[in-house]
Amino acid sequence: MLSAFDAGETGVLVLQGGGALGSYQAGVYEALDEGGIGLDWIAGISIGAINAALIAGNEPKHRVERLRQFWQQVSSGVTGSPWIPGEQARIAFNELSANMVASFGVPGFFTPRVPPAFLYPPGAPEALSLYDTASLKGTLERLVDFDRINHGEIRLSVGAVNVRSGNFVYFDSRRDRIGPEHVMASGALPPGFPPVEIDGESYWDGGLVSNTPLDYVLECERQRDLVVFQVDLFAAHGMMPRTLVEAAEREKDIRYSSRTRLNTDKNVEIRKAKLAFRNLLEKLPPELAGDESVAFLRQVAHANYLTVMQLIYRRKTYEGNTKDYEFSRATMLEHWTAGRNDVLRSLRHSKWRERRYTDHGVAVFDLTRDARD
Repeated sequence: MLSAFDAGETGVLVLQGGGALGSYQAGVYEALDEGGIGLDWIAGISIGAINAALIAGNEPKHRVERLRQFWQQVSSGVTGSPWIPGEQARIAFNELSANMVASFGVPGFFTPRVPPAFLYPPGAPEALSLYDTASLKGTLERLVDFDRINHGEIRLSVGAVNVRSGNFVYFDSRRDRIGPEHVMASGALPPGFPPVEIDGESYWDGGLVSNTPLDYVLECERQRDLVVFQVDLFAAHGMMPRTLVEAAEREKDIRYSSRTRLNTDKNVEIRKAKLAFRNLLEKLPPELAGDESVAFLRQVAHANYLTVMQLIYRRKTYEGNTKDYEFSRATMLEHWTAGRNDVLRSLRHSKWRERRYTDHGVAVFDLTRDARD
């Protein structure tokens, strides 16, 4: 099992948004921690931003414990299990659990707005969302040490969208002082949750523009070699839907899988272009060595190697369109275990243990489908 990165490599954890599916990410981190995988940087969107803050905002020995406290709290509204075995009973249980969340909210996360939003006048903050997320602020303040985030060893980046301009922005502990409001802004998905005001501007969930922070990580770090653990909560590949409900679920999967493969393919092409530039520059005559354009091309053609382990949650057959807001304890524990197991299988896989840098500088591994215990 990998215990450390090579000298000069930066370990990055990239966490998608996905609501209740986020306990899969907690299981992923638990297994990485047990495997001795050190992280230098965590970037997250929505529930990924919350998990990222719980990790970066605690001492290493307390991180898994804080993740567990959070997920036990938000799954405490439905702690039972289906009374009857079988897939149909489980489908009914999950739908009932999701309906309870929609009706009563999630402890320590959000509650239905009372009176409802439509009874408030236009322009009132309460008129913009179905739920109140004030309880999430209290949960974050209790479980996350924001001083540690702003002065700690792990870099934290969380993405959000400016409501007025539509611009996608990242709040980054390298340049911003991160507080609970930045994490909440990253997860403020309308119309369920209200926008969060920061320095006079209002922000919504970053998943409205891009649900995966990989692009941001690759744009920011062009010098050091990167080992990225990319945790996706929605799979881009899926079956052809047969009903309206299945069509709605498939649409959600496609929308929130958020160009993961496109980003990876694009960066392979960029690194191939850099390699071609470097090869071309070596063939230039000596008198051009001091040319400003050549110097610029040498700078932008610098290669940093990228290794990506993709960890993709693949839904159970009894999970449907409500899977991202089905917060039952039974389902939370299943997601957590799935994330943990996917990491353990991937780290044991021979392709990962024997990995090598490729000529174009990008190696991508998705090992959970063919890995075996």
